[in-house]
Amino acid sequence: MTDLTNVISAVITLIVALITTFLIPYIKVKIDKEKLEKMESWVKIAVQAAEKIYKESGQGEKKKAYVMAYLKEKGYKVDIDTLNNLIESAVLELDKSLKE
Repeated sequence: MTDLTNVISAVITLIVALITTFLIPYIKVKIDKEKLEKMESWVKIAVQAAEKIYKESGQGEKKKAYVMAYLKEKGYKVDIDTLNNLIESAVLELDKSLKE
């Protein structure tokens, strides 16, 4: 009877390597994508609310501060560039829907 310890050890090592190489990064990307989609949804809600609260022109900084506070309340910490991009995207989408 042959000793299968080396073969079993090699198979286990291969499985662990595959999980580490493919499965874990896939799960991380999926979680990050879901988190981003959820954050985009919250940004849209906050932008719409800010547009209703601050109706006068020239209140962009107040609107941005409102959105930032809203996201912080929801537990999101985002760098300013990402936040600006998300806000601009939500504003463009809101403007587009209002024109239709």
